[in-house]
Amino acid sequence: MTSVFRVPFPVLGLMAALLLALPAQAQQSDPDSSVAPTDSSAAPVDGPAVPPDGVPSAPAPAAKPGKTGKTGKTDSGERIDEARQYLHCISLARQKPEDGWEEALAWTSLGGGEPAEHCAAVALFGLKSYAESATRLQDLAQKSHRSNLLRAGMLDQAGQAWLLDHQPEKAYAAITTALQLVPGAPDLLVDRAQALAEAKNYRDALKDLDQALAADPNRVDALVFRASARRILNNLDGAAADIASALALDHLDPDAWLEDGMVKRLRGDKTGARKAWMQVLTLAPKTPDAVTAQRNLELMDVETNK
Repeated sequence: MTSVFRVPFPVLGLMAALLLALPAQAQQSDPDSSVAPTDSSAAPVDGPAVPPDGVPSAPAPAAKPGKTGKTGKTDSGERIDEARQYLHCISLARQKPEDGWEEALAWTSLGGGEPAEHCAAVALFGLKSYAESATRLQDLAQKSHRSNLLRAGMLDQAGQAWLLDHQPEKAYAAITTALQLVPGAPDLLVDRAQALAEAKNYRDALKDLDQALAADPNRVDALVFRASARRILNNLDGAAADIASALALDHLDPDAWLEDGMVKRLRGDKTGARKAWMQVLTLAPKTPDAVTAQRNLELMDVETNK
């Protein structure tokens, strides 16, 4: 059976902070803003409802940009609510990146500043212009005067874009810079481990995963990822222990079942491997996990019939 090292791309852990805190700071930096500055514990002013993960569930329409200077006002003199506009632009960039790109350009012409630039970079990510998106995110993080957390989030996004552009060395550099801003952040350590694994540096990836799990022992994604690294490094007992822990935390995680099948197959347990991969097909049909599980089942059947 072919050993497949999977590198999942989870939702960025720092995206929620970028979605919520960045526009709030933009408001505070504008002395003419019609929205009074609020602290982080206050309820959003005139903003759309935002669920706990920070992704807007139903972004309210923003003021349509008009031809104007850098005053943040439309042709009619209406001031754009930057928090609302940012949530709207980011949502559009993620769901309809072409429209999001146009929206970001128009907002930039109104003096949208860093929030507009960030929205443009997210739109480029959605358009699969990964290298350009990563470059813009890194440039924005470098020149930004915002908090270390927000700058680290931009660098983390840049790292993800470099990974998708198949440039793990640049991804590693971006995320390492992010870790200098937010030392020991588990999300960043897991993402840097992905970059190291893409470069086939599994031992250093393992070190980052060990550190991430020391800070947050119940991260299922990190446990599964470490199991993959341990499997590749021929530590099958360690890999099996990580998978057992992951499935104890989340018995419905298809990534964990996929890795469980790989470990069991290498340990000679074909029956257990088949059951694990069938679980993947049941839990996550028509997904990349299911494609890998089906391929592994077929390869195992070929080996058995020889």
